[in-house]
Amino acid sequence: MMRSILHSLVGVVVLGLALAAADSARGQFIVAHRGASHDAPENTLAAFKLAFEQGADGVEGDFYLTSDSKIICCHDRDTERTAGVKHVIKETAFDVLRSLDVGAWKDEKYRGERMPTLEEAIAVIPQGKMFFIELKTGPEIVAPLVATLKKSPLELEQIVIICFNEKTIAECERQWPELRCHWLTGYKKDEQTGEYSPTEEQVEQTLERMKCDGLGSDGNPEQFDADFIKELCADGWCEFHVWTIDEADVARYYQKLGTWSITTNRPGWLRKQLWPNGAPQATVGAAAAK
Repeated sequence: MMRSILHSLVGVVVLGLALAAADSARGQFIVAHRGASHDAPENTLAAFKLAFEQGADGVEGDFYLTSDSKIICCHDRDTERTAGVKHVIKETAFDVLRSLDVGAWKDEKYRGERMPTLEEAIAVIPQGKMFFIELKTGPEIVAPLVATLKKSPLELEQIVIICFNEKTIAECERQWPELRCHWLTGYKKDEQTGEYSPTEEQVEQTLERMKCDGLGSDGNPEQFDADFIKELCADGWCEFHVWTIDEADVARYYQKLGTWSITTNRPGWLRKQLWPNGAPQATVGAAAAK
């Protein structure tokens, strides 16, 4: 499981530095989940823009490939929840999806919001801010994704690719090795045994197999706790982030453990809870605790 004894020792030292840095009030990235989705319709330009107005360090958005190979922003596999009419995204042409109103369900003032393209989402990312791109498909999205990103004005250190699909992450690593990629996982509890899966060992094995840069974890302190994080860092996986955290106590818990970023629906509110006297600046492209 361990890459090497030396790497393990280095990981333990890094964990100690991460904890010390968190205690000395260096900042974590506050990432707006689907934009400022507590206040604005998720995965829209309005939500992304509002997130930055509220002080987010970055935004997270979900992306699919349409039937005519356009990359479009939406969380669900179909449009029923946010548009009121059901179209399976991968089976639907871009122009049809683009015609749908995905703002009015949240509030009448957002009527007319459309599902943005990847290019449009990139265009509202300010200089020095982060863009967490969650890929909701298989590897087929990677080629157009890479082509779009390489033509974009974003610096490489502003971009983080996140995905549950192991093959998709592996293809990102193959096509653009310098691109920062994080594997995502949640945890399921066995009602009979009370044990969670994947286990710590399974998570580490997956990270090692994919050769990715970090882990995005469901913020469940019952499973993803200090011991889990200590073992990850001892094995060289200190670049981790947690989602979706809208409780101040849970956010403080992970802040003390040196998390790289905290994803939340309420970026402005959560920042004030963590740093009531003003937040320190996290450095774009580097682990906040480094």
